[in-house]
Amino acid sequence: MKGQIENKPGVVEKSPVTALPEDKGTPVLKATVIYIVDGDTIHVRLENGRKEKVRFIGVDTPESTRIVELYGKEAAAYTRKELTDRTVYLELDVAQRDKYGRLLAYVWLMPPRENSKTEVRKAMFNATLLLIGLAQVMTVPPNVKYADIFVEFQKEAREAEKGLWGTIKTPAPVSISNKASTETKYIGNSNSKKFHRPDCQWAQKIAPRNRVEFGKREEAIKAGYQPCKTCKP
Repeated sequence: MKGQIENKPGVVEKSPVTALPEDKGTPVLKATVIYIVDGDTIHVRLENGRKEKVRFIGVDTPESTRIVELYGKEAAAYTRKELTDRTVYLELDVAQRDKYGRLLAYVWLMPPRENSKTEVRKAMFNATLLLIGLAQVMTVPPNVKYADIFVEFQKEAREAEKGLWGTIKTPAPVSISNKASTETKYIGNSNSKKFHRPDCQWAQKIAPRNRVEFGKREEAIKAGYQPCKTCKP
């Protein structure tokens, strides 16, 4: 998820760096999961005893901590159920840390051997989140090793309407009479700080007390709102 999240007591946050000198030449790190932050962020203990905060590469689950988005709690609960106290294998990519100092990794449930699409489908947790519809693809270069496979898995989940994709319906056609208003008006959620097109599935689910209307896209941005990833206003 975006932003830095307060650590669990006793877990030491690493300062931002671009490499792990002590792990040079070790593309896969064996670790034990000790704490779940949310659907795509965990804390682990490496074999050498060092604790790391890990952000999954290539996927983004809905928010579930400071704000709660649809399927955010489900994604966090699934990651907690599947990974807590489990031994995992962290495959690194070109950029090993993000600007918050978190280790960036593909999380394998068994040591990767072939790195094939079949193996990714079977044993990589990042891919599992996409396949069951609890995450969306989020590609951040230069970490693009499995980007094409992830896009394919997301398409598969979307076509099967799994997870969050099952709640997204095709918007109804916009008539000429109200086309102008839908092009110039945006609906914001004061709780999630996201804004949407009026015909977006998420806009229609906003509680009246959290509903904020904007006449222009720039007004929403200036007010600190982020565009919805689904309707892309």
